[in-house]
Amino acid sequence: MALNRVVITGYGALTPLGNNAEAFWQGLVDGVSGASEISHFDASKFKTRFACELKDFDPLDYFDKKEVRKLDPFILYSLIAADEAVKHSRIVPDKLNRERCGVIWGSGVGGLNTLISEINDFSTGDGTPRFSPFFITKIIVDVVPGMVAIKYGFEGTNYSTVAACASSAEAIINAYRNIKYGFQDLIIAGGSEAAISIAGIGGFNGMHALSTRNDDYKTASRPYDKDRDGFVMGEGAGALVIESLEHALKRKATIYAEITGVGSTCDAYHVTAPHPEGIGAYKAMVRALDDAEVKPSDIDYINTHGTSTPIGDSSEIKAIGNLFKDSDKLLVSSTKSMHGHLLGAAGAVEAVASVMTIQKGFIPPTINHFTDDPDIVATGVNILYDKACKRTSDYVMSNAFGFGGHNTSIIFKRFNNK
Repeated sequence: MALNRVVITGYGALTPLGNNAEAFWQGLVDGVSGASEISHFDASKFKTRFACELKDFDPLDYFDKKEVRKLDPFILYSLIAADEAVKHSRIVPDKLNRERCGVIWGSGVGGLNTLISEINDFSTGDGTPRFSPFFITKIIVDVVPGMVAIKYGFEGTNYSTVAACASSAEAIINAYRNIKYGFQDLIIAGGSEAAISIAGIGGFNGMHALSTRNDDYKTASRPYDKDRDGFVMGEGAGALVIESLEHALKRKATIYAEITGVGSTCDAYHVTAPHPEGIGAYKAMVRALDDAEVKPSDIDYINTHGTSTPIGDSSEIKAIGNLFKDSDKLLVSSTKSMHGHLLGAAGAVEAVASVMTIQKGFIPPTINHFTDDPDIVATGVNILYDKACKRTSDYVMSNAFGFGGHNTSIIFKRFNNK
């Protein structure tokens, strides 16, 4: 059985650094911090009072009031990113075999804002259960792929992936496998999250997972720094148009990168903490390398999971150090230092950053580095700090991990038709 080559022909992003992919990329190479004081609710009594919110974003610029009322923000974000990716890919749905076009979408918590709002309304009422008729469709994750499919008339595979902060990376991995093995010709894959809310901030505060650097929030997301104290929550969405090479060439699409390998594993260690030696992360990267049929020395850059948590950062860098110890060209960085941690949307947004790294010829930095962590330094991994680096990357790896011990790794390659 001949396997299909799998390529990227479009991308879209809605992030705290910009409301489209190009603005997002500019923020990355400029080293901009997306952190700001929380405006979505009164956070004055919370341990963490800042996050990476979308900037200058008004849903009414994209949707009418009726649609905004019916849809949770995580759904609105997804439709915007998917639409940018589709337009970027120059898809003409009427010219496609819609039965062989699908949508796979990931989110970690779905319509959390709606859930809390409806329950609050009920608890402060007279006890009569008066829930919105849109309540259920505003909170469940798989409404997103359904709505995207309806918009473009895609009748193929359609479902959601939920793997905590690896959710949208798993969506991309599933899309890759569907196309590689010939089940579909084209899939829109991505993820979205809108968890900057009372429950989102309060819940992660309760776990001691968030940074509480309220007096210096612009530099609070500091992956690999000795004084890192937790992640900074972000929001938004990322989307890719993924299709077989044959299908892309037939419709004369522009090809931005190729997916050549993926890997997924589970630590089977702890529900929230990664294995301290990064064993699961190591195995996920090995699987991706084996699938791509490349050596560790072939990888030019890794966009790490790098959340700015003490254990998580150390675990991942140990895994990278062990696997890539003989590589003298590898650079790594965490773009979460700028856009924050988008939870279930992180993998998709960082996949967009990885594809654009190949396209633009720059490697984005890790910002907010002040003090070396001796344990990180000891791994020998070359972390790019402070400023973007102009450099051609032929192979880029993107990692995403999640609670439950989920580990994913995706390898993107500069496209050449050979």
